[in-house]
Amino acid sequence: MKKRVAVAFTGPSGSGKTSLVQKIANQLIKEYRVAIIKNDPKDKAQFDVAGKDSYLFFQTGAEVVVTSPTRTTYFSQREKTLDDIISMVNTFDILLVEGLKTLPLPRIAIFRNSIDISYFECSEAIAIDDSIDLAKYTIPKDITLLDLNNTTQIIEWIHAHAKTV
Repeated sequence: MKKRVAVAFTGPSGSGKTSLVQKIANQLIKEYRVAIIKNDPKDKAQFDVAGKDSYLFFQTGAEVVVTSPTRTTYFSQREKTLDDIISMVNTFDILLVEGLKTLPLPRIAIFRNSIDISYFECSEAIAIDDSIDLAKYTIPKDITLLDLNNTTQIIEWIHAHAKTV
């Protein structure tokens, strides 16, 4: 069995986290089994349409699993730890986590237009594009600077820094 690794992505709303995770996953999936965890801290995600069975079941407060020939979806009423989620997903080589700044995972912070330096304390790398004027910032020496538009470079960083889970 291959070792399983995980890395996290963070950044302000609208910075491109979802787009980057999607691009990275599309590349990695060619060679690896990829799993993605997305944090929804404001509970904005819509899991189903009101009135449909899964929506009605979830409204009861129960743990709900919806299965079909092409997918299985798990709806939970309880917060899950990273270890809980890893054991549920189980079969993956690389886990990409969007959000969850408190998890003990190597983290890439993503910025466009400006850098929020408060992310430095929870990030090992930052990915930026040419909308950032680096002359305005002092990037700590222990943070790797990545090109937001260079998925190859970001994937190389992931292979070098992802944490075994």
